[in-house]
Amino acid sequence: MKNFAKKVQRFLASEDGPTAVEYAVMLALIIIVCLAAISAVGSNANTTFSNVAASIGTTN
Repeated sequence: MKNFAKKVQRFLASEDGPTAVEYAVMLALIIIVCLAAISAVGSNANTTFSNVAASIGTTN
């Protein structure tokens, strides 16, 4: 248990900890933006396919 406590203390004292947190926050923001973009593209594609299907259905 002491070994674990020392490792945690070393991790908190080092500069790598905050850098890792910053990278994790940036990654989370990038993922959120990507999901929003994919959702918007999917919605637009669905609308386009629905319009095409409606126009094909009315000509037959």
